[in-house]
Amino acid sequence: MDIEGQRRSDNFEDRGQGSGSSRAGAALPIQLIFGLMRFLGWKGTLVVAAVVGAGYYLLPGSVKQQLFGGGGPGNDGQAGGSVCQMSPGNGKACDFSRVVLASTEDVWSAKFRAGELPRYGRVPTAYANPTLAVFAAAVSTGCGEATSAVGPFYCSADRTLYIDPGFYQVMERRLRAPGDFAQAYVIAHEVGHHVQHIIGAMQMGVRGETKNQLSVRVELQADCFAGVWGHTARASLAINDEDLKEAVNAAHAIGDDALGNQDATRYTHGTSEQRMRWFRRGFDSGDARQCDTFKRAEP
Repeated sequence: MDIEGQRRSDNFEDRGQGSGSSRAGAALPIQLIFGLMRFLGWKGTLVVAAVVGAGYYLLPGSVKQQLFGGGGPGNDGQAGGSVCQMSPGNGKACDFSRVVLASTEDVWSAKFRAGELPRYGRVPTAYANPTLAVFAAAVSTGCGEATSAVGPFYCSADRTLYIDPGFYQVMERRLRAPGDFAQAYVIAHEVGHHVQHIIGAMQMGVRGETKNQLSVRVELQADCFAGVWGHTARASLAINDEDLKEAVNAAHAIGDDALGNQDATRYTHGTSEQRMRWFRRGFDSGDARQCDTFKRAEP
């Protein structure tokens, strides 16, 4: 994957180093409850869809600590210093994230203009770009307070993706999912949730299914949308077979079963097999209309 000479998105914010307070951690279960209510079509304004967020709260405490550890370093106050300037690694991650975000903007703008999307009602022809905000330790969002422990997530209330660049180290060292395209997959997955918010997928329901089952459908569709982006950006970013292996490996690493949850009724993101399969479905086809996880009896 080559980002040399590529456009950097301006829809990027450095939110600084938060305090990682207990107040931030306590707010997240409430966000997730309202997010699942949204999946069922109930009234609400909040969706937080994290790559590992909902699953995080279902894991045993020992597994949480092993996978995520504590919050990152930080100072008191939201604007405790630039995250991107904390270290050379963070600076590189910020620059990389802006390139990937810019690429998703180009891809989804074209998809919306062409009408190449699943339809759950009227779909706008213009794509509204989301914002990507980086933070360390803790952050205030339109969905409430959050800590780094929740992992990357999307908040529909402010149409913003939130990522602590330190999560890329978590992927490499703890989840054993290294590589720049694995990191790009994470960003593209959260952008996928933004696409879902615009087209109304978040309001979809399937008769007789539980909140967790609907959550799995939402997450797998976001994986598929991430694959669609990868397919479309393959030439411009010089994405090769090794890059594809990185993303598929990352999808495997963050399956509910791979994260240690053995109770299938509590899955919220899908198994490793499902996550890999739906990412590949999007990547191989490049067609977002192939990503309609709500029209299948079993995703």
